[in-house]
Amino acid sequence: MNERIRIGQRIRELRHKRGMFQSQLAEISGITNVNVSRIEAGKYSAGLDVLAKIASALGCDIDFIEKENNFNNLKTE
Repeated sequence: MNERIRIGQRIRELRHKRGMFQSQLAEISGITNVNVSRIEAGKYSAGLDVLAKIASALGCDIDFIEKENNFNNLKTE
């Protein structure tokens, strides 16, 4: 599996864990809904600045990409 797909799957998993729609993640992170969709599908290679915005919107650190146990560290509202 290539890195874009793996990162996209990780973002989707975390977004689902938070109970968020793509449109909500896009709005909170300041990224277009189209780009969130493309990132999750592994069709867009997001830079660190975009990943940092996504991490912040998901309530986790940028290392969410690597750490499986970050599921337990998500903030809940």
